[in-house]
Amino acid sequence: MNNNVAARGIKTRNLVRVGILGAVGFLLMFLSMPLSFIAPPFMKLDLSDVPALVAGFAMGPSYGIMVQLVKNLLNVTKTITGGVGEFSNFIVGSTYVFVASIIYKKNKSMKSALIGIVVGILAMTTLAMASNYFVVFPLYAKLMIPMETIIGMGTAINPAINSLGKMMLLSVLPFNLVKGSINGLVTFLVYKRVRQYL
Repeated sequence: MNNNVAARGIKTRNLVRVGILGAVGFLLMFLSMPLSFIAPPFMKLDLSDVPALVAGFAMGPSYGIMVQLVKNLLNVTKTITGGVGEFSNFIVGSTYVFVASIIYKKNKSMKSALIGIVVGILAMTTLAMASNYFVVFPLYAKLMIPMETIIGMGTAINPAINSLGKMMLLSVLPFNLVKGSINGLVTFLVYKRVRQYL
């Protein structure tokens, strides 16, 4: 009986932490900046994956994914992408968090965290290219901006971008590598300082 009560207490505390970290992730989305040398202006760099990575490392992969969900549900209230951006952010960010934290969970060490982050970045970037090519960009083009205009934004950055495929290789790929690396580095630097509170 006492074990059940204790387990429920831990789960409740973890859900409260998910809410707090999700809100922090949502706020971090406001502190975004375009990477205008590699990506169109609607793709912006922020640190909103850091709270989800911290949650995944401290409490497990499912909690990291829940933080991603809370962050994106909150962001839907101010969306300018018809929810497409939030959908993309959720699936790509959740892949990053799941892969990184599942690797870390098997052997909780700095080396394991670093390996998890690197493999997570590669998994996230691969999924980002596939999902953007087959689902997100076509959906965005249908709801918001014609595909020709989207590709034109890429061409303005890099003249070699003249098709959706080239956009994936020359813009989406480097953007996600940069974004994942920066979020991973910040997580790597702050995790030891905040894990005692989680």
